[in-house]
This record gives sequence, C-alpha cells and structure tokens, in this order.
Amino acid sequence: MVTFLRRWTLRSSSFALTWLYTLYRIHPAVWRLTARQYRPYMGHFARLHAWMTCQFAAIDVPAYGDFLRRGNWRFRWFDLSSYPPTDKRSYVQAYSEAQRCRHGEIEIAGSVVDESSGSSGQPFNWIRSRRELRSVHKNLAGYATMVFPSKRRFVINAYSMGAWATGTNTGIAMSTIAMVKNTGPDLQKIADTLRYFGPGFDYIVTAYPPFLKHLRDKLDAEDFPWADYRISGLVGGEGMTEALRDYLQERFLKVRSGYGASDLTIGIAGESDFSVWVRRRLRTDAALRATLLGADEHRLPMIFQYNPLETYLETTADNEVLCTINSTAVLNPRVRYNIGDEGRLISYPDVVAAITDPAARAAADRAWQVDRMRLPLLFLYGRKDSTISYMGANIYPQDVEYGLYTGNPQAHLLQSFCLQVVEQADLESRPVVNLQLRDGVALGPDERRALIHTCRAGVLRHLAEVSRDFAESLAEDPSAADLRVEIHEYGTGPFAGAGSTIKNVYLVRGVPA
Repeated sequence: MVTFLRRWTLRSSSFALTWLYTLYRIHPAVWRLTARQYRPYMGHFARLHAWMTCQFAAIDVPAYGDFLRRGNWRFRWFDLSSYPPTDKRSYVQAYSEAQRCRHGEIEIAGSVVDESSGSSGQPFNWIRSRRELRSVHKNLAGYATMVFPSKRRFVINAYSMGAWATGTNTGIAMSTIAMVKNTGPDLQKIADTLRYFGPGFDYIVTAYPPFLKHLRDKLDAEDFPWADYRISGLVGGEGMTEALRDYLQERFLKVRSGYGASDLTIGIAGESDFSVWVRRRLRTDAALRATLLGADEHRLPMIFQYNPLETYLETTADNEVLCTINSTAVLNPRVRYNIGDEGRLISYPDVVAAITDPAARAAADRAWQVDRMRLPLLFLYGRKDSTISYMGANIYPQDVEYGLYTGNPQAHLLQSFCLQVVEQADLESRPVVNLQLRDGVALGPDERRALIHTCRAGVLRHLAEVSRDFAESLAEDPSAADLRVEIHEYGTGPFAGAGSTIKNVYLVRGVPA
C-alpha cells in the first residue's frame, strides 16, 4: 500500500509540474519573463523535481529499474544523490531502445529519430516524442527572441538537414518567430539567398562555428557589401574560442552559441551578453579567474546560462556534468546522465559578487541589461578527454584555435585543423598541428613556409601564455617548442573523407600523410 501511494503521488506530481512548465512556453514573451525572474531558491525546487523524475523513471522505465537493481539501489526520500549516474556505456549501450522508454514501449505516432553526429566514433539513434519536440522548439524560439530581438528576422539554417537533431529542429523552431530558409551547409546557396532578398531583414545564420568562418571568407572573397546588411550568427555543436568570435564579429553583428547534446536535448543552455562579457573578462582578469575557476586553471571555458527547472545540472567530484531532464514529455528519460563534459556551475548572484572591481562591475551590469537573465551559469570546458598530452602538459583544441586565429592575417586561408602526437624517426613523439587549406587555395613553397611559421608561432605563443605546464616545459627543455605544423590541400591527408562527418574532428591518430 505504501509503495502504491508513493508511486501515484510521484506520478501525479511529475505530470503536474510538467504541465506547469508548459505555461511559460505559451509565448516567447512569457519565456523571456520567466528567464528574467529566476531566483536561486528555485534551484532547491528544481533538485526536488529531479529526484522525483529519477524515482518516476525507476518505476516506469524497465531499463532504469533493472539498472538500479543491479547496483543494489535502495530508495531514500528526497535524496537525489542516491541514484547512480548513467552514461552511454553503462546504460544506453546496455539496454535496448524500447527498454529505455516509459513502460518499455516506443511511442510511434509523432516521434522522430535523431542521429548523433558520430564525432565520438559511433553514431547513435535517439527517439524523441511529439511533446518533447514541441518543448524543444518553444525553448529555442524563446531564447532566440531574447538574444536576437527583431520584427524582421530571417533565419538561414545552415545546419545539416539529415538525421542529425539540430538541423531539422532548428528550422522548425525558428519558423515560429522568423522567416526561414533551410539551405543546409551550402555556401553558394547562402550567398545567393542574401543577395536575392537584400538587406531589408535581420539575418541570423545558424551553423557550426567553423562554418560561419567559411561563410565570412567566401563572402569576403566576393566583395560582399557587409555594411549594407545586418547579419548575426547562432552556433552550436562545438565550442567556440573568443579569437574566432572576434574574427567573425568583424563582419557579423553578433555571434552567440547554444549548448545541447543529442544524448540529452537541444537547447540545454545558451550564451547571453552577460555570459559572453564574463568569458571575455576572464582572459585578462586574473583575480576573477582565480575566484570563479580556481588559481591553477588556465583554460577558458564556454559560459552559458541554463534553466534548472527544465534541465537540472550537477557536477561530480571530477567536475563532470550530470543532467536530469525534468519532464514527463521525454519518451526516453535522461536521469543523472553523464555525457562526459567537464564544467562547473555558479549562480548568477555568485558570479556578480565575484566581480569586485567597480569599473568591471559597471561593465558587467551594462552587459546584463541587454538580456537581463538571472539564470545560473554553466562554465563548460567540453569533453573531458579531448586533449593530447605532451611534455607533461595537456594541449586542448581550443587553445590551438586561439593560436591559429589571434592576429593571424592568413587565417582566411584555413578551412580547419586537427591534432596528433606522432612518433618521429628518432623515436621522439611530437605534437603535430595539421592544417587544411580552403578548397581552391593553392600556395607556393614560400607561402607555405610563411603560413607554417605564422601558425606555429601563434600556437606556441598562446600555449606559453595560458598553460603553466607548457611554459615550464619550454623553460626546462627548449625542444618542447618543436611543435610541427603540416599543411594539407583540401580533403587530403587526415582530412580525407571529413566531408562525410557533420562535426569537425580535432583529434586523430597516426602519422599525417
């Protein structure tokens, strides 16, 4: 009898809360109002709801119930930490799709199958219900109206239009607040669209960060009249350095990034003017960096704001992010799911309190006034294992990107890059930065040497500035500066076949061709 009452209490409460959350998605204006009225005490309520979501899944989801039994789990009231984290290996790959759905049944009508990008080595399928997708679309629309206010939005959706989640869902979501053309990642089609419809719209190009660079480079080469147009960028799928943002915002009015994952949901978090200000301030403010990130942290994370009422986030002892999606609309519940991303969570008031310099506080307030979101902040470093190790130092792709693009007058020649550690003929292992030239770019021997010199110097300079371990390696052993740069024609060497993947792959194995 006690178990029966517990089940129905949790069931009715979860459905009631899910219904309540739908109210603020009725209209983008209500979504914006809710994001601006969030207060830290609501986080306690969000954690309680996450606990209810886990228990609800324990009752209704066969795979999760079995997962708990195998771990000798015992029920404890209001203790979210009593539920063990799930991940792709221990949970997703261990159980069938149907077993991971509520009541062990796949909802057929209205459900859509998304496929992850496969950047981790193997694409996965993810089923989303009609109600789940409706929530995703409204959240994306609400965020976009806050960050890109306009009555004449024209969204050019340059994401892949295949089975990958973000492409099709971005197009659907944006169609509720803007005119949309789903061009996919076709540079010429986008250029033609901009010229055909002319400068009378506020354009938003949605794409991966590297694609916006390709678009800028192409339009520059065609002498596109940027000054006549109002074009912004909304990117996602991978991190973006401030060096790349600086490069893009020489042409785009504003570039903002969203955070999501095929494993979880689209639109978990998004950048605001305030979060971007904090990130850019961290580049030069050592005191603020030490307070928010720790005295020994040299990396510059992406910084987003997120709503814990919908996606409750936690961090483990190893600073890995756990996510519980607080909604009964999710066909395949994600509870305390660890995607492998490293980060930390800080409330909005705590971030503001850390800004002690009066001039900086005033600047932060001006940035906050643009979007006025009080949501907590997610400081995200990306996948925990996305590094190469060299001479006792970890080298991150984002640090290499900074070095390649900061102050580089030849950045427009580059399509992409990837990293390797390669054993040389003398049995010494050295890091190699492979550069892929843009399609159609041909360089002579002198031009190649000049590009290699510029890029190598930029990467070494940035690594020495931001990585204490790398700087110490240079001081102790000058051979640590022997970082190799290899130039490859478009689609050759380690980039051969890269066109078949949605995301850029930044870490590769083996010897460059």
